[in-house]
Amino acid sequence: VQLQASGGGLVQAGGSLRLSCAASARTVSNRAMAWFRQAPGKEHEFVATISWSDENTDYADSVKDRFSISRTDAKNTVYLQMNNLKPEDTAVYYCVAQKTGVIWPSRLPFDYIYWGQGTLVTVSS
Repeated sequence: VQLQASGGGLVQAGGSLRLSCAASARTVSNRAMAWFRQAPGKEHEFVATISWSDENTDYADSVKDRFSISRTDAKNTVYLQMNNLKPEDTAVYYCVAQKTGVIWPSRLPFDYIYWGQGTLVTVSS
């Protein structure tokens, strides 16, 4: 199973993009969801996560107040609204699901599964 992120593209600094991630309800049932990103030559970096039950959210300091994570009422689609984008936000963005038994929130890539190919976001200066 892989979660496929979409919505990436090329945008100028200060612009906005909305990433989407759709999955079957069975795949993400009772799982928190998260977005990670990976810039060229760097490790996976936590971006944001949303819990399953009460939809609490947690953000990396670098994106707080600019990015917003949400999920549909059916909980099987997750979004990442990205505003005021900066060149340093350039990366491949991945949508992932938290492993069973992990205490929320987690910012560790190891605690997540269903990594897909990601979607490329390029922010020009």
